This record gives sequence, structure tokens and C-alpha cells, in this order.
Amino acid sequence: MTDFLLIALFALGGAVCAGAAGALALRLLRRRSVTVSLAVVAVVAVTAMLAGTLAVARAMFLSPHDLTVVTLVVAMAALVSLATALLMGRWVVARSRDLALAARDFGDDGSFAAPPAPATAELSALAAELAATSARLTASRERERALESSRRELVAWISHDLRTPLAGLRAMAEALEDGVVDDPARYHRRIRTEVERLDTMVGDLFELSRIHAGALELTPSRISLRDLAADALLGADPLARERGVRLVGEEIAHVPVDVDGKEMTRVLANLLVNAIRHTPADGTVAVAVGQGADGAVLSVTDACGGIPDEDLPRVFDTGWRGSPARTPPSGAGLGLAIVRGIVEAHSGRAEVRNVPGGCRFEVTLPLA
Repeated sequence: MTDFLLIALFALGGAVCAGAAGALALRLLRRRSVTVSLAVVAVVAVTAMLAGTLAVARAMFLSPHDLTVVTLVVAMAALVSLATALLMGRWVVARSRDLALAARDFGDDGSFAAPPAPATAELSALAAELAATSARLTASRERERALESSRRELVAWISHDLRTPLAGLRAMAEALEDGVVDDPARYHRRIRTEVERLDTMVGDLFELSRIHAGALELTPSRISLRDLAADALLGADPLARERGVRLVGEEIAHVPVDVDGKEMTRVLANLLVNAIRHTPADGTVAVAVGQGADGAVLSVTDACGGIPDEDLPRVFDTGWRGSPARTPPSGAGLGLAIVRGIVEAHSGRAEVRNVPGGCRFEVTLPLA
């Protein structure tokens, strides 16, 4: 038993020395190719066996003939192990190089396609992650392009909408200055109306910029959607009377939510103004508040005749106005974009769908 214990200790000592030398070599070569690392591992395995054998031989446990035989066997094993490690390293390096070449397309606005050659489990997992990242980057690029296109359209439309009232204001100011106006009070009222419209447009732009910049600060409090809907109906009643549109708010339930009252009032006002403007005279705009499976639901239904199916996904886009006309009173296309931004800031969602005779805008918010 003592002989076996001594053999084990000598073998362990030799293997530890070989392992320490291998660890030092791996540390020094850690920035080199994986082929070198695999070769070092193979050499360490064989060297550990040989070191243990030599340690036992020095303790006179092996005859010279046996030592020669064992050394020859270990040398053959070392050659085969080293060749196998080099082949395996070259194969892994080749697969890594193919993966690196495929990943270079990221910087060229391209998409990632995993190399067809088989690879190790780790490289396959890395290729899958790169493919998923490529898909996310492609979607992000598409969203960025759509946003940039929307911004360009918005700048063009806002420039046009600002130029028209400014030209009118200049003409009226020059007429008043030249004293060629028979009814100055009418011109003053018109100037005030145009200034108020410009102020509203600038306010919408400022609000939209805060939403896009993530700088919209909310002060939520416990509020009933019934109270918000009632206040919004009262505020929109003068515009509805002027256009001959009936406002209906019969199906309004008491549903508590935690929202910013000021911002949600703006949401309801924008939805009602949009519905009234697109509803013909003698039409009806209905407001409803209830509780759905996903939370509190507030809806505004108009009689606009419906929205083309291809335009429904763009209704809440910045600058979209639903018609090729770019002149007032179609607006700058900011109201519904602001609606979506405020609702999403409240962890809700804004949707639109066609109903018989018109369309329905729905705002879903988390229940209090």
C-alpha cells in the first residue's frame, strides 16, 4: 500500500509541475490563436504523464527498459495529441474567421447571415445571437428611415402651414398701415385668430419635441375618466355647435386611473377636435368610457366615413393628415402624434379602427 501511495505522490508531483508550466504558458500566450492554446493543452497533458513517469523512475520503481518503453509510448501519444490539437485549432479558427467575415456586414448597413459550414456549439450560439442582433438593427434602421422621412415631411408641411398665415398677417398689417381698410376691427379680429392658430401650432411642436426627446414629465394622480371626459365634452361643445355636430356622452362609466390630468385632458381634446373637424354637419361624435380586459378604455367615435385600410397604420404618425391637401384647416398633423406619445408615456396604447359610418379612436390605460 505504501508503494502505491508513493507512486501516486510522485506522479501527482510531476503532473502538478507540468500543469503549472502549462498554465504559465497559456497566460503568456492568451492573446494568440486558439490553435496555440489547444496545442499547449495537448502538450501539457502528455508532459504531465511523462513527468510522473520520470519521477517514478528516479525513485527506482521502473527498470531502464521499462522506462524506455513508457517514454516511447508517451512520445507517440504526444505526437498524435499534438497533431489532433493543431487540426482542431485550425478548424475552430477557420469557423471563427468565417463568422468574423459575416459580421463585417453590420457596419455596411447589411444583414448578418450565419456561415453555412458547421461550427462548435459556442460558435453556433454566437452566430444565432448575431443573427438576432442583425434583425434588431435592421428593424431599427427601418424605423430610423421612417422617422427621418416623417421629419422631412413634417418640416415641409409646417413650413407651408406657417408661410400661409404669415403671408396673410403681412398683407393685413400692410393694409392697416396704408389706411386702405374700411373695417379695421375685422382685420384686428382676423389677425388675432391667425396669431392664436400660430401659437397653437408652436405649442404642438414643443409638446411633440418633448415627447420625442423623452423629456415629458408626468405628474400622475388618481382621476376618474368620467370626470376627464365630461370636462373635455364641455370644452369641445362650442366648436361642435359652430360646425353643427352633435356630441354624445351617454356611455361614460366611473373608471379610476392614475394619470397626469393635464396631459390626458390634452389627449381627449385632440381626439374630440379631430373627430369634430372630420364629421360633417348633423353628424354625431360619441364619447364612451368603460373597463376592458386590458384596462380602462376611452373611445371617441366620429362620422368621417372611415379611413382607407392602407392609411390606418399611419394615422398616429407625425405629420400625417389623411389627405394630400397641405393647407389649413387640415392642420399640421401633430394632434394624433401627440395623443399616441402621451398615452404611451402612461404605459397605455392608442388605436384606431373603422366602424360603420366612421372610425373609432380608442385609448387604453392601466387601471388604478
